[in-house]
Amino acid sequence: MPYENILFEVNNGIGVLTFNRPKALNALNPKTLEEVSEVVDRVRSLDAIRVLVLTGAGEKAFVAGADISEFPKMNPLQARIFAEKGQEVFFKLEQLPKPVIACVNGFALGGGCEIAMSCDFIYAAENARFGQPEVNLGLLPGFGGTQRLARLVGRSVAKELCMTGDMIDARQAKEIGLVTRVFPAERLVEETMKIATTLASKGPAVLRSIKQVINRGMDVDLRSACALEAEAFGVSFAGSDAKEGVSAFLEKRKPEFTGSLDS
Repeated sequence: MPYENILFEVNNGIGVLTFNRPKALNALNPKTLEEVSEVVDRVRSLDAIRVLVLTGAGEKAFVAGADISEFPKMNPLQARIFAEKGQEVFFKLEQLPKPVIACVNGFALGGGCEIAMSCDFIYAAENARFGQPEVNLGLLPGFGGTQRLARLVGRSVAKELCMTGDMIDARQAKEIGLVTRVFPAERLVEETMKIATTLASKGPAVLRSIKQVINRGMDVDLRSACALEAEAFGVSFAGSDAKEGVSAFLEKRKPEFTGSLDS
């Protein structure tokens, strides 16, 4: 399916979504959000796609934010609808029952930082830059930035970043817990795809369970979260991949996980 603002390809069970508006530093406009939503639906529906990677076209930006050229056209109601649309797409991405990796190759500002935070983890090039600079426009983040950032790095650091609008580099982002790993720019894609390939070799049903239990558990108390884990642990025993994994371990061979998300 051809897209106007993104590229999408699948190889060896790994889907790669590339934001493809390099002249606009891959900024998010309503059409781009629609196309991302369509890809997420497609990835959800196809068992053959086991992992999704997000990255940006060009050498400068992952996503440099929302498309500010659209803002003068918006009244307050339209702005709220735009924010809610972005939040809806990012929730859909966050809740995708498959691993999602943000491969951040440059600026991840505003909406770019927000969509990266909706992924399961962020791998960044050394030259990547992160921030929520909306305050410099007299605005605040609208795609979930105030909330996801606070949950990832703590309230005080989130307030500082959102209130100052300052950018931080990849190393700083890793230090505060926003970024998982940092690689030299020339190795970023290679290293990201290595880990994506590892994830694609795991049982999809158990990856889904791990993602769901961690995400849901963060919103409840520890005892309730551990109850979610115990329930998921028990359910996992019914899956074909659990039987294969245990058998392979006992037989001292490499497991071959073939189960679908429904197994």
